[in-house]
Amino acid sequence: MEFDEKSLDEQQKAEQSDYVLKPGFKEEVDRLMERLEALLNASKGGTIVDKIKQKARALNKKIVLCEGEDSRVVKAAAMCTQQKIARIVLLGNEQQIKQNNPDVDLSGIEIIDPLNTNKHEYYAKLMYELRKSKGLTEEQADAFAKDSTYFGALMLKNGDVDGLVSGACHSTANTLRPGLQIIKTAPCVSSVSSFNLMVGKNKYVEDDVLVFADCGLNPTYTAEGLADCAIATAKSAREIAGVEPRIAMLSFSTKGSAKHDNVTLVQEATRIAKEKAPELELDGELQFDAALVPEVARLKAPQSKVAGHANVLIFPDLQSGNIGYKIAERLGGFDAIGPICQGFAKPLNDLSRGCKAEDIVCAVAITALQSENK
Repeated sequence: MEFDEKSLDEQQKAEQSDYVLKPGFKEEVDRLMERLEALLNASKGGTIVDKIKQKARALNKKIVLCEGEDSRVVKAAAMCTQQKIARIVLLGNEQQIKQNNPDVDLSGIEIIDPLNTNKHEYYAKLMYELRKSKGLTEEQADAFAKDSTYFGALMLKNGDVDGLVSGACHSTANTLRPGLQIIKTAPCVSSVSSFNLMVGKNKYVEDDVLVFADCGLNPTYTAEGLADCAIATAKSAREIAGVEPRIAMLSFSTKGSAKHDNVTLVQEATRIAKEKAPELELDGELQFDAALVPEVARLKAPQSKVAGHANVLIFPDLQSGNIGYKIAERLGGFDAIGPICQGFAKPLNDLSRGCKAEDIVCAVAITALQSENK
């Protein structure tokens, strides 16, 4: 779709004789046109990461990056701003950030120092109200509000930002603990989980992407937790990867071919997931080859609509999920994006401490998409 800017300008001038335009009208039109262009571009060709970034540009979300002391995070903040992927709030001491990153253009980035801001008292009170029933004192709340990750989580809780990304130089526990204490899980979700986008070419993979879960967060699952993970991952597959989910609940057994408590857990999780989300194409228990290979599916699960065509693979525990995605990455040649958190009431994502600036940019874009779909 093409727009004649000259014609639009002439029409606007003609209408000004009858209407008084409010201040900022043209800027608002320009911003809406940018969003429309981004949405149109997102439907065109490119890698899945390109499409995710294009979708994020159309949303204009505000994302907080909690680690201004890390040069990769600062560089990523600048990249996100320049590429208009999101509006960025960077936490840290502004003077130190500028001194440590003299070659980075920080224009357009909001920098807040949790140790020196007029918002500290408000967030400390918010922290106290949220956790006083757990025995938190006002003095402890004041100390927590000085921590950058807790400060970012309080910003997210209060609606001052749309999403949070941290973990480049902090452990997963340091990132997820404020999320669990402040943001908490979404309604009807028993536990948070994570997923990986596995991007690569293979004759058994449509659209060049698979979604693996859980590969990075929960060591073990109850049947209900595994069912919730499957449902959340289906939603993520549709909204982030842009694929219509066909979910396989993985096991070392296919349709009762083996008997074991581990198999029973997957069978029960499959039953619960179907009850909670009957509209989903979901089946189990299925072995990995039965889930992906049509020839094997015809032998092992001939009645299954998912077997042989799955694009969302739910592993029964973290051990198998983590091993599985690393095999696909190292031996199968797939690119692994993630782990990406899901199940929080508001989007919060943890980075790998080995991440690059481009990885952080991708995490910001995904977080922006998640915030739109809450």
